[in-house]
Amino acid sequence: MTVGAVLLTYAACAGTLGARMLGRARWTGRAPLLAIVTYLAAVWSIIAALGLAGLTLAVHATALGGGLSHLIGACVLRLRATYATPGGATVAGLGLTLTGAVVAATTVTAVTHLRAVRRQALRHAQTARLVGHPEPALGALLVEHSQPAAYCVAGPHPTVILTTGALQALDRGQLDAVLAHERAHLAGHHHRLLAVARIARQVLPFIPLMRDADTQIARLVELHADDAATRARDPGPLASALVVLATAGSSAPALAAAATDAVQRIYRLLGPAEPLGRVRRQLLRAAAAALALTPLLLALTPAVVALALGRVATA
Repeated sequence: MTVGAVLLTYAACAGTLGARMLGRARWTGRAPLLAIVTYLAAVWSIIAALGLAGLTLAVHATALGGGLSHLIGACVLRLRATYATPGGATVAGLGLTLTGAVVAATTVTAVTHLRAVRRQALRHAQTARLVGHPEPALGALLVEHSQPAAYCVAGPHPTVILTTGALQALDRGQLDAVLAHERAHLAGHHHRLLAVARIARQVLPFIPLMRDADTQIARLVELHADDAATRARDPGPLASALVVLATAGSSAPALAAAATDAVQRIYRLLGPAEPLGRVRRQLLRAAAAALALTPLLLALTPAVVALALGRVATA
């Protein structure tokens, strides 16, 4: 019971305190890809913790105790005592139910979400090809529309889509920067990162970190694409292109409400912060790895202790 309680406590703390800590962290905008990895490690560690909590509750009163004991070479008595759960078969059944529910919900949600996203991407790409035409010089699909817009559609047929309004509103430097940004989304497989975050949110929508991760990763992939697009060029054209795309077709005030993210991105492009130092990056990578491994380590620690202590007498 103790191990299960620890795992449940970890899930609760990570889901609440983790949301606050990551939400207040200032380094995320300086290393967006590392921040994405950290968010994903945190949210999926919560799902893993809940699933493992159910299994640890079932170890004592089911065949799992004997099987796990045989696997690691520790004695059945010590291992079962370590994972002892008051309530016997009733609590064990509840534990297996929890694990089954987490696994089933995650599987069904993932399959449903990925199918829907794939279907939507295919439909969008096919529609764009029907109404637009390829522009080999731009490496994009040009669609006749007065509203300036540029975006990409991932999936089986990755496509960068550009409207004629954007072609008219942007100069050549701005256009190249915007296209580089959209290609960075496709090259970085950002749609997959977003899908992983959204699946986690749908599995446990009541946990604050799950909701925050979905929103924050959507913001961070834009920052990562900005960084990739400006790695070998002046960030000025991309910043000015964002102004054009954010304000086109809108009334004054120019960059208000809906364009808040665009404003932040523009400031970031025009006044970039110092990149994270090597030591700090390594520490943050280690923290992300620790988040991913914590549930498994918590679940297996009693078994490792039992193995280290060795066998006990059966009589």
